[in-house]
Amino acid sequence: MLSRSAQGLYWMGRYLERAEFLCRLLRLQAEALVDRPIREIHAGWARIYDGISREPPGGSLDLVTSDDFTLADSYTLADDLTFERANPDSVWSCFAQGRENARQMRHCISEELWTSLNLAYLRIQKLGIQDIWRTSPEGFYAETAAEMNRFSGVAGATMYRDEGWRFMQLGGFIERAQLSTALFLSQLSSDSKAGEHTDADWTSLLRFYHALEAYNRIYSVEVHPGQVLDLLATDPLLPDSLCRSLDRAASDLASIGPGPNAKASGAARRLAGRMSALIHYDWPDREDREELLLQVRQYGLELHHLVTAAYFDYAVEDFPGS
Repeated sequence: MLSRSAQGLYWMGRYLERAEFLCRLLRLQAEALVDRPIREIHAGWARIYDGISREPPGGSLDLVTSDDFTLADSYTLADDLTFERANPDSVWSCFAQGRENARQMRHCISEELWTSLNLAYLRIQKLGIQDIWRTSPEGFYAETAAEMNRFSGVAGATMYRDEGWRFMQLGGFIERAQLSTALFLSQLSSDSKAGEHTDADWTSLLRFYHALEAYNRIYSVEVHPGQVLDLLATDPLLPDSLCRSLDRAASDLASIGPGPNAKASGAARRLAGRMSALIHYDWPDREDREELLLQVRQYGLELHHLVTAAYFDYAVEDFPGS
């Protein structure tokens, strides 16, 4: 397939995954504004910004004791993360960029997927934070995340399983792995700074990954950070677990096969396998989970660059027959 088409589908997968990820986090955060302590609200915003490696408006998040100020501040932060056009990581920006990639690659995706994406884009393109804040912001985030899930369902039901499908899936799984790793590291860093853990923070992580019932069934109702992290990182039966994302990324890379830059594509496949092995085989025997996650995050960045070099931005002399 043409490198331009492969790159467009890859980034479409990444942008839509990032938008869905943010919507789920923001839904939990909006729900917390109703009755949770100020400390939890502040920790939630800090975790989101740390997870996407972005500075909040004003440059820092200060914990204050005024309920009124916290709600006003939350309005500004939610706007920055949801509708701010100048923020390339906002829900609106990610969705718009994902839809634009889909528009350019319409010949590579199904008609049903394009229609689904376009209708959702038309719904949110003219909205602002004031439109959702006065009624139910959590409802908007839940609806938008559900639309993202419908895209996956429509794509899975209608798209031909060729290289285009694989590149779109690969982008989504690499993005999910990177975001999950950053989210875990953010929570561990927050606990380290506070000198203790808060059950509510780890319970919200379980809810974010739709894993609360699975955790209660496997462990108990008592929340232990180490057990939560074990479940979210290593359980292959959990749809959004880190190990499942890495396994699927490695599988998609293997299915795509060598690229024009054979050296880079081979390195990418080996690195994807190494990342998966770290979670499957090294994780149970290591106590330094934070160090292991930092290693996985660094490998994730390297994997993206190798995929880019192998399939998208290769030199002309790398192409077979040139």
